This record gives sequence, C-alpha cells and structure tokens, in this order.
Amino acid sequence: MTKLTHIAKDGSARMVDVSAKPVTERVAVAEGRVRMRPQTLALIHAGDAKKGDVLSVARIAGIMAAKRTHELIPLCHPLAITGVTLDLTLDEAMSSVRVTASVKTSGKTGVEMEALTAVSIACLTIYDMVKAVDRGITIESVRLSEKRGGASGDWRAEPSSPATRKRPRRAS
Repeated sequence: MTKLTHIAKDGSARMVDVSAKPVTERVAVAEGRVRMRPQTLALIHAGDAKKGDVLSVARIAGIMAAKRTHELIPLCHPLAITGVTLDLTLDEAMSSVRVTASVKTSGKTGVEMEALTAVSIACLTIYDMVKAVDRGITIESVRLSEKRGGASGDWRAEPSSPATRKRPRRAS
C-alpha cells in the first residue's frame, strides 16, 4: 500500500513539499453526470430555463472553480493553470448532461483535483439553475478519467460499466 503523502510522521496534516520535483506538462481529465427528468433536459436544450443559459453558466462556473481549487481543498497547491476546457453533452437516452473537464499545467504537481473540482461545480451549477422545476436531479459518477505527466506517469480509468450508466427506476 502506498503511503499517504498529506500525513506527516506524527499524524498531522501537511501540504506536500514539491520543491524538488521537476516541472513537467500535466493534464487531468474528469467526468460526471447530472441526471434529471426528460422534461428538464428538454428545458435546458431549448434554452428556456428561467435563470438563463444553463450550459454556458455551468461551463464558466467549472472553469472558475478549477482556477480556485486551492482555496476550496485545504492541502492543494495553488497552480498556474495553462488551460481548462469543459464539455457539456446532452444525453437524451440517459436523460442527463455529461460533464467532462480537462485541465493543463506545466508544474511540479498534478491537476487532478482541479479537474474534479471543475466537474463538481459545473454539475452543481446545472442543479442550481433548474432545481425549481426538478428537485429529483442527481449528480453521479464524478471521477478522474485520465491523467498524464508527472513522476507517476500516465493513467486512464476503466470504462464505466453499463450498470452504472443506467438510471435507477423511481418508485411510483
């Protein structure tokens, strides 16, 4: 088992010292899904939400969140992010919005937390903008799907199984 890096020998929390690490290009990709009623998805698609353009606002919120991750997660390093993209895809078959964030930097530590934060905040923003018409929205499967660069090298998550992609049935 790998040692936890944010725990000091005495058991206290600490920010990892990355000063000796080389600067490398690093990329992280995270994903998540916001499930909702088909009528709610249609409302988003039509651009008829009372609060405005749901997807554009969620995209901006995710980008802003990636840049402020170190202010939200206590032991994260502030990073000079060189790029953030958020893709929001409507999936009618699953009655959901799939959110994917890609974050880049050239630095001494990775951007996994920034990508995960971007996805999480974009998903929460979607919820916030349409919660008045659908309180049963769920945010699901937020995870790191890929990381590149750094000493540990490249990593890619296994594809999610079909069972995790199906919407659970609601009780009548």
